[in-house]
Amino acid sequence: MQIRELSVPDSYEITPKQFGDDRGLFLEWGRFDRLEESIGHKLNVVQANTSVSKRGSVRGIHFADIPPSQAKYVTATYGAVLDYIIDIRVGSPTFGQWDSVLLDDTDRRAVYIAEGIGHCFVALTDNATVSYLVTAPFNPGREHGINPLDTDIGLVFPPEAGELLLSPKDTDAPGLAESAANGLLPTWADAKAFYAALNEGN
Repeated sequence: MQIRELSVPDSYEITPKQFGDDRGLFLEWGRFDRLEESIGHKLNVVQANTSVSKRGSVRGIHFADIPPSQAKYVTATYGAVLDYIIDIRVGSPTFGQWDSVLLDDTDRRAVYIAEGIGHCFVALTDNATVSYLVTAPFNPGREHGINPLDTDIGLVFPPEAGELLLSPKDTDAPGLAESAANGLLPTWADAKAFYAALNEGN
């Protein structure tokens, strides 16, 4: 298993080693002892989610208040999505920037996204199935969204996605600048303090 930090600090791409034979294949899609070496603390999974999406479906940009927010460990178990990791932590050296990872049922990569980072994906195939392990239960009062079409962020959707399908909840969400102006975004200082507290609790 290879773990690589992305250009958004505190997010990682995880590429498993696959072992195949005439019966099929085997892989470890999560090695949280290895992940702990990178992030500095154990991944305390309390909820597991799955979404199934038509080609072109966009989900996100979503995030939750710190504390406790939600760290996510995300993979595609069927089909393919392009997963976006967006730095929305005010004061971060990469604020407003994003990175992306192809998650599919060929390379079977996963991504780890720390608390306070925005998350979004677009389905590149029909029935794209994404599984998420998260560190806090869903709390609608602390969940927020940013419009994934916000030009200040400038997500680039690949042609393989075809016509984009978005929910009214996501298209009605504010942009990055409006979210910052209204005090909805996490701060870099609060996020780093929260990560430090998790590391000290190990």
